[in-house]
Amino acid sequence: MITVVPTDQIFLCCGATDMRRGINSLARMVQQVLALNPHTGAIFCFRGRKGHIIKILAHDDQGFCLFTKRLSDGCFAWPTTKDQVAVSLTKAELSLLLEGIDWRRPSKTYRPRLAG
Repeated sequence: MITVVPTDQIFLCCGATDMRRGINSLARMVQQVLALNPHTGAIFCFRGRKGHIIKILAHDDQGFCLFTKRLSDGCFAWPTTKDQVAVSLTKAELSLLLEGIDWRRPSKTYRPRLAG
């Protein structure tokens, strides 16, 4: 059974990450490059160079979880920086990101009808 990590700390690790990396390598990257503790229960998101694969690393009470999602079409919206830094996201922004929607500029698709 997969445990969902209840956290308000969600980080995008900016820049491109080698998607061949596994749990240990990504956790070490969080510690060394981002200077954050990967064992706090925070969620860390990594994107590949081409942008269509995302990996999410999280630690629950029992150990690390690593989730991967690959889009069949398009790519994940990601901030562009020259340095490897972390950007904080809300749960709603993470939800948009995982749906392939640009979380920085979401647009409404619902338009109410005029009464008449």
